[in-house]
Amino acid sequence: MKRPTLEAVAARAGVSRATVSRVVNGQSTVGPEIRDVVLRAVRELGYVPNSAARSLVTQRTDSIALVVSEPTTRVFSDDPMFSTVIRSASVELEAADKQVVLMLSGSAQSHARVERYIASGHVDGVMLISMHGADPLPAAITRMGVPAVSYGRPAVPVALPYVDNDNVGGAEKAVKHLLERGRRRIATIAGPQDMIGGQDRLTGYRNALRDSDRRSIVAVGDFTRESGAIAMRQLLEDDPQLDAVFIANDLMAIGAMQALRQAGRSVPGDVAIVGFDDIEAARYTDPPLTTVRHPIIEQAAAMVKLLLSLLERGETAADPVILETELVVRESA
Repeated sequence: MKRPTLEAVAARAGVSRATVSRVVNGQSTVGPEIRDVVLRAVRELGYVPNSAARSLVTQRTDSIALVVSEPTTRVFSDDPMFSTVIRSASVELEAADKQVVLMLSGSAQSHARVERYIASGHVDGVMLISMHGADPLPAAITRMGVPAVSYGRPAVPVALPYVDNDNVGGAEKAVKHLLERGRRRIATIAGPQDMIGGQDRLTGYRNALRDSDRRSIVAVGDFTRESGAIAMRQLLEDDPQLDAVFIANDLMAIGAMQALRQAGRSVPGDVAIVGFDDIEAARYTDPPLTTVRHPIIEQAAAMVKLLLSLLERGETAADPVILETELVVRESA
């Protein structure tokens, strides 16, 4: 069966081909009565716009690249942050009738591939997730002039719009909570220091301790459960008298609690623990984990909203969006 054409829709509606094209491409220069007539003809004939031809006219692909700068093993590991952000952003983009292109750029080779794909005009915009300090993509995309938004403040100084949560303030809330509970030797397991989230949460920890005239006790992990356990064992060796730990994400906190049990330390009796993120598993640890709620779903939705706004305005610059965090008190502290 022959596919209905734009000309056939125009003949059925009794308007010009150009008018049908404007209606199909969503332009607002056609009156509501004519638009209704054209759309009725589209439905009656079963006309489906040719996306390739429409792209030539609108210079839009209706596709958005969701770029995660992590290796495949990390993205599809037990860290729920990636799946939550990808799922939430995809739902918002699909609701806006945008095609999602998921791209992983955890190596120099994959970085080059992603950069070529974006430079070739295959997508209208880019969403960047899990950027590390040495990541060349933010600067490259900025040079291309492609609208892009980062999930979190970029670690490199580029003019890239971003949506972040108040990592510094959230960490301060966590440490102040431990101080209010009478804890005196408060350590931290910080996140990777080539990521803004890791840096800012360490800054918040240090700010809160400096205000209370206590010294910092720091170990560094990489946001994985295993690194939390390793860092916790290191902290116990360095300072056996510590009685609390603020940990920069919940996965590391879960690993740290396991290491404490293995060392014969009780939580919160001997060592109080506060995490960050409030992943679902935080409610089911033993004891349930006190943590700082990072609005992951809201942050992903705000990132989509910001990018769609840039596309609508035809711009690449925008003020950052910072979301508040919330301390969720459970039994670990």
